Amino acid sequence: MKSKLPNFIISGFPKCGSSALHYYLENHPEIFMPKQKELHFFTNSILSKLNQGPGDKATKISQIKLFEDYEKSFKNVGDELAIGDASPSYINYPEKFKEIKDRLFDPKVIILLRDPVKRAYSNYLHLVREGRETLGFYEALLEEENRKKKKFSDFWYYRFNSTYTEKVQKAQEVFSDVLIITQEELNSKPNETIKSIFTFLNVNADYTPTNLSERYNEGGVFEDNFITRTFFKQSKLKSFIKKRFPIPVEVKNIKNKVVNNYRKPTPLIDEKAEDFLVKELSEDVSNIKKIGVDVSGWNKKFYQKN
Repeated sequence: MKSKLPNFIISGFPKCGSSALHYYLENHPEIFMPKQKELHFFTNSILSKLNQGPGDKATKISQIKLFEDYEKSFKNVGDELAIGDASPSYINYPEKFKEIKDRLFDPKVIILLRDPVKRAYSNYLHLVREGRETLGFYEALLEEENRKKKKFSDFWYYRFNSTYTEKVQKAQEVFSDVLIITQEELNSKPNETIKSIFTFLNVNADYTPTNLSERYNEGGVFEDNFITRTFFKQSKLKSFIKKRFPIPVEVKNIKNKVVNNYRKPTPLIDEKAEDFLVKELSEDVSNIKKIGVDVSGWNKKFYQKN
C-alpha cells in the first residue's frame, strides 16, 4: 500500500523558524512530520546543480532525489489528520509550485517570514559557524552575484533569501490555502501563533506542544572548539548519517543545551551591511506590508524609507 503524502508544506523562507515549527507540529498527536527534516524533494533538480561553494556537496547528500524515496519518508503515517513537509527551499522557486500542487493535490502552504536584515545576518552567521564563510558580512553581500555565477548553493545568496513579495504572491496565486507567519510572531506570541496554525491545519487547536518553550537552530556565535566544530561543521559523513538516522527532537534538545554552554554575544551587524540591505530590500518590505504582513517589528530603518 502506498504511503499517504503531505497535505501541507512549510515552504520557507530559510532561517525564519521552519526548524522550530517542524518540531512544534511534530509534537501534535494529529500531525505527522517525517523524521528527516528538510527533504527538498521538489527543488532537488535545481539545488543539486548548485554545489560549487565550500562544503556544498556535503549538504546535498541528505536531499531526496526520487519520488519513491519521498513516499518512503511518509510510510509510517497512521491516522494523523495533517501530514507535513518542511523544506524552506520551496518558496524560492515559484516555477516548482505547479508541480507541488499537482503531486500533493493542492496542499495547504505555510510561509514563514522574518525581518529580512536579521534573516540575512543569521544566514551569514550560520555559514560562519560551519567554517564555510570567511568574508566579512558586507563583503559577502557584495560577492552574491559572483557566487551565483559560480554555482554556489543558494544558501549563500543572502539577499535572494531575504526577498519575499513576488514569491509569496505567486504562492497565493497557485495554492488555495496559504498562511503567512512571521518568526517575530512565533517567538513573541507562541501560544497564540501555534493555535492559529493548528486551526489552519484543521487539527485540535486547544493542544499545546510540550516543547513550545524550546528554541531550535537559534543561531548566533559560538566559541571555536572541538565540541562546536563537531556539531556545526558540515561533512559528507554527517549528512549521510543524518539522512539514514534523523536526529530525534529529544537529542536535538540535548545538543542545544550542550552548545549553548559555548555561546558568545552576537556582534552587532556591520552598519555598512545593514544600510546596504535596507536600501536593497526597502521596496520589497513596503510591498510585503501592502499584502497584510505585520512588519512593525522589523528594522526601524525600513520605516524611515517607506
